[in-house]
Amino acid sequence: MSIDPPPSAQPAPSPASPSAQPVGQPPGLNPAERLLNLVIALVNTNAAMTKQQVRTAVAGYADAPSDEAFERMFERDKDMLRALGIPVVTVGTGGHTDELGYRIDQDAYALPPIDLTPAELGVLSLAAQFWQDKTLQTDINRAMVKLRAAGAGDPSVDALAGLAPSVRAVGDAYGPLMEAIEARRAVTFSYRAAYNGAVLTRHVEPWRIAARDGGWYLMCFDRDRQAPRVFRMSRIESRVRITGPAGAYEIPDFETDVMLGKAQHGEVRAAVVAVRPERAGALRARAKPVPEGEREAYGERLPKPLGASAGDRAGDHAGWDILEVPYRSLSGMASEAAGYGAALVVLEPEPVRNETLRRLTAAAALSTGTQGVSRG
Repeated sequence: MSIDPPPSAQPAPSPASPSAQPVGQPPGLNPAERLLNLVIALVNTNAAMTKQQVRTAVAGYADAPSDEAFERMFERDKDMLRALGIPVVTVGTGGHTDELGYRIDQDAYALPPIDLTPAELGVLSLAAQFWQDKTLQTDINRAMVKLRAAGAGDPSVDALAGLAPSVRAVGDAYGPLMEAIEARRAVTFSYRAAYNGAVLTRHVEPWRIAARDGGWYLMCFDRDRQAPRVFRMSRIESRVRITGPAGAYEIPDFETDVMLGKAQHGEVRAAVVAVRPERAGALRARAKPVPEGEREAYGERLPKPLGASAGDRAGDHAGWDILEVPYRSLSGMASEAAGYGAALVVLEPEPVRNETLRRLTAAAALSTGTQGVSRG
């Protein structure tokens, strides 16, 4: 049978204990709760709150053991709120005193009414998919729920056709590297080379992070080799450690695809496609509309309206946007076009149209289970 020691013999809480307080921190609410209480108070005040009113009315500040401790706590909390984008403003209280008051600027703090089209909400949904299983997943999922609750509607599924993200997890290196790029600070990490598997320490000045071909890449200046280098982030073996002062270097202007060795080659050609309104957003970004006087020529190649008989003419260009799209690779253009399904029709050139139809036919066969059936 165990006997509890008397109160005087109880061990002091360890630093890792939930009840332990940081050195110099008065007991009471944790900082996050105190900040939330301060925001609620400053949002709901009629005019402004003085420091004395904050100390007596906002939970968490009465625990300050002295005036100096309260001043430090309040100033630190104000700076934290402003760093988070919450506009805490200082105003005069009026009357016969010079005492200052504090409130949150409601006009600057409130969000305007949210009115998103299905296509715009679709883009946000796509971004949310991109960050699945990452550190931001919880926050993004909550944001999407709030947008739908605010009446933003449901995303347009067709608007996302051909755009589903296929990038591997970014890993733990992403956060520190982005922080270093923003502050222009050098980093160091252990990296496993692709050619021999050796793990070496790298000292680099990070410039940019990009996703290509399903992977993440860091473009940077390698201080050890005194030359620009590209590192595949999945081969970073250790924690990324930020070193040195902020603003230690300048990020040069460069082409991401050129540095990654993925610049496109070949002659630029043009394909003419018909696209349903508000569909194929990625393709539209590089396309241009076909002049109005030239659109009539493509009516025969558009699908027939629903309910049309076999002898009826094909559909006209009403309800379609006729666009001219530059491309270099026939297979790449056909693959992209097929990804949009019924939202896009290739009109010309014939090789791109035929290859797109071939891919769509193969996809339809896969979905019905008719692939591999011999025809006599």
